[in-house]
Amino acid sequence: MPGQQVPDAPRADEPPAHDSRTREEPTPHTSREPAPAARPARAAAAWPAVPLLAALALWGYAVRHTDVSALDDYGLVGALHPAFWAGLAVLTAGFWFTVRDPRRRSRWPLAHVLGLLVMERATQALLYPTPLYAWAWKHDAVVDHLLTSGGLQDAARLGDMAVYDQWPGFFAAQAALVRLLGVDNAAMYMAWWPLVSSVLLLLPLLLIYRTFTTDRRLIWTAVWLFCVANWVGQDYFSPQSVAFALHLGVLAVVLRRYSSRTSGSSASSASSGSSGPSGPDGPKGLDGPDGRGGVRQGQAVWAVLLSLLVVAVVVSHQLTPGMLVVTLLALALTRRHRDWLPLVTTVVIFLAWCLTAALPFLSAAMPDMIRSVGDVGANVETGYGTTPTGAGAVAMSWAARLLSGSVLLLALAGVLRQRVLRRRAFPLLLLAAAPLPMFVASSYGSEMIFRVLMFMLPGAAFFAAAALLPGVRASAAEAADAAARNTERPSGPSRRRFGLPSFSPPPFSLPSPPRLRYGAWLAPLVLLAGTLAFVPSYSGKDRINYFPPREVALVQRLFDQAPDGSLVVAANRNYPLAYEQYWRVDHYWFLDDDRRHVDEIVRDPAGVLARDMAAVDAPARAYFLLTQGQTANSEMNGQLNEAQLRHVGESVAGSPRFERVAENSAGVLYVLKPAS
Repeated sequence: MPGQQVPDAPRADEPPAHDSRTREEPTPHTSREPAPAARPARAAAAWPAVPLLAALALWGYAVRHTDVSALDDYGLVGALHPAFWAGLAVLTAGFWFTVRDPRRRSRWPLAHVLGLLVMERATQALLYPTPLYAWAWKHDAVVDHLLTSGGLQDAARLGDMAVYDQWPGFFAAQAALVRLLGVDNAAMYMAWWPLVSSVLLLLPLLLIYRTFTTDRRLIWTAVWLFCVANWVGQDYFSPQSVAFALHLGVLAVVLRRYSSRTSGSSASSASSGSSGPSGPDGPKGLDGPDGRGGVRQGQAVWAVLLSLLVVAVVVSHQLTPGMLVVTLLALALTRRHRDWLPLVTTVVIFLAWCLTAALPFLSAAMPDMIRSVGDVGANVETGYGTTPTGAGAVAMSWAARLLSGSVLLLALAGVLRQRVLRRRAFPLLLLAAAPLPMFVASSYGSEMIFRVLMFMLPGAAFFAAAALLPGVRASAAEAADAAARNTERPSGPSRRRFGLPSFSPPPFSLPSPPRLRYGAWLAPLVLLAGTLAFVPSYSGKDRINYFPPREVALVQRLFDQAPDGSLVVAANRNYPLAYEQYWRVDHYWFLDDDRRHVDEIVRDPAGVLARDMAAVDAPARAYFLLTQGQTANSEMNGQLNEAQLRHVGESVAGSPRFERVAENSAGVLYVLKPAS
């Protein structure tokens, strides 16, 4: 500064001047061991690894000592070794005490969340020798079709399966991945897809939550609750698993883009005490030509990124773009995010795809879609063949309902309890409420209630976490907004006492609500109960979803010998490879017919089935397949019971019209003899 003497710096070739005020440096230790005082500090910093490693050790022991060869109606719940439940309890306790310690870095909560996902989503991949879910096997068949056909085909050649060629984004990407990895098909890795797709959700979730708070306790508790409440099962090898991650990515971009602009404006106002030389776009220097060009360039980058994400959503899945449109519409109607560019971009891309590539499917499905609009009762009804039946199925279904209901009730409590957070994170309330109108639009094959719940979960988990925490901090932007309001108000004694300094607005803490008398243990117990409830909600129907290697081998033998144009008849589609080679083999599942025809089959199985299968012309063949996966699905979902299915099997086995081709402990395969 002018008038201030600055001492000359020593030259490089001169030794530093000796300062008598400094102590002589001690001789450095030759050993690299940490100082004795540093060892306890390092041990204290690393203690969160103890419950994490202990939980993973218990989990590994449980996986090695769990037998899934004979699952009952309680699915994986009845088969898991007790060490698994102990591991979940240890992991949850370690997470709770770690995330509430302000001295811990965010890497430890992240490590616990990743450990949770491994225990939740990797257990089945390690326990079961074959991939779960008939729908995953179906999607593998679609990928195989793209690899063998080399292009998309229409309904004239594929029938109802052409819908997947009209939304090919996920399948085309998987076909490219199969080629890149050099594997035979997607079945080689799709058992691990639930873990992969769940990890993909973490980044957009963190971006969304960090938009509204800097409180790491709230952020990571919300992420944990999202993971344990996301039991719907859409994380398997499917287009919706990727489309949901892209959906959250679009919302993260939209929310953080406008949050950044709002934060910049608030921070500038707070630091200057008035509008001053700064504006929403930064310092006044950006108002020149170069500044406006930089702003326009930044807006163009955002628009391109949004367009790419939206295109990926639209070409991959039918329902997710609709959910994205209603969510962006809800955000655009608020004053805080009143920018129509994301919504218009999404609508234009969505309509362009629907009116071109997806038009054949929509033209055929539109009458039924129009009839379902407004019929809320039918849209939320489960319907025949999707009603849990039996003690195990009912118990697992109620576990899932109680888990979801508890999270929603916690979210309501968080909204009522955290007044400032309710105002600050109002867009997350919109994220939770926006999917609800989809109940009016369609039943989506009796799955709309589950899909709406999944899309509500990001917002609901945030406020549910707020209900479990005694007090949460607002974000830096909220602190700046409060500072700006304080500087604009008249300065009285009470204003000065509670006002924040205008020159350096740090994040402030909201006043903690009065301590409730139920004690500090209720919140971790609720978190633990939700974590444990995930297992029956997510894996309670593994008797339906798991196909042992014997069942896979039996079905594979069928398709290895079936000539082109053959027909495969089964009770339902719940068996592996159910859509294998669908471009050359037809399928018929008689439990999908109306109930009157099903009753006819139950009365005279061999006669009615032989009549239904007689239209197949040589050299094609007509096959009847009955497997344990079909039996489990029929029993547990209220279709035909065990006695009725046994009657069907015995009737076909005793009929001279059918010849047994193959049989093992997982099922039996018959072929219809040619008419004499």
